[in-house]
Amino acid sequence: MGLLSNRVERGEINPGDHIYTYRAVFTYSHHGIYVGGSKVVHFRPERNADSSIEESDSYDSMSSSCPTFPDCGFKLPNSGVTLTCLDCFLGKGSLYCFEYGVAPSVFLVKVRGGTCTTAPSDPPESVIHRAMYLLQNGFGNYDIFQNNCEDFALYCKTGLLIMDKLGVGRSGQASSAVGAPLAAILSSPLKLLMPSPVGVATVTAGMYCMSRYATDIGVRSDVIKVAVEDLAVNVGWAEDDHEEAAERAPSDRLITG
Repeated sequence: MGLLSNRVERGEINPGDHIYTYRAVFTYSHHGIYVGGSKVVHFRPERNADSSIEESDSYDSMSSSCPTFPDCGFKLPNSGVTLTCLDCFLGKGSLYCFEYGVAPSVFLVKVRGGTCTTAPSDPPESVIHRAMYLLQNGFGNYDIFQNNCEDFALYCKTGLLIMDKLGVGRSGQASSAVGAPLAAILSSPLKLLMPSPVGVATVTAGMYCMSRYATDIGVRSDVIKVAVEDLAVNVGWAEDDHEEAAERAPSDRLITG
């Protein structure tokens, strides 16, 4: 993989790799875990859920009529974690491989978020175990800023969970989306001190890169290692299930009584 691009060929990826492809003319990228056998486990909004930029993904319609793999598009009800073949995952896009354990200097050079992290990856067997477990148990509700496809892949690779539920998730794309406007706002007062547009642009770019770096899971202090079997309890999914069951319980008693 090059310094500016993480593009790879299909023969270069291995089971347990975090892969992604760009959609909508490079507007955003979609991420997943390659589990081998030309299969990818990835996370997306549930159909007919709240609208988002990923609901129109081409693989959504392709996987329902995949001519190669009968199980392509497999997912459990009320879950966004999906198993598809590599062809349907990529659609018409190219294949890219997310990098782990990169040096801070490399991270900062890769201006676009969602391509690498300073955090190290766990062994492939652990990564695949998490992905397949979440395929059977779900990954909670999709949220474009706090729980998206990149967050899913990053968790599968590292097992790291963010404790602060109010901040930005692990996603580098989300950090970029928040960091760019923030950097522009913070640097705007410098226009009074720096008459040169080049100087202001340089400061803005520097602030943007540092804001991305500060939210990377490899340097954040609000992340903990969580076993995939304990994930539902740590993020409150189990509590939500109990609350829903409690809400249904009175009506169930009325019917059976």
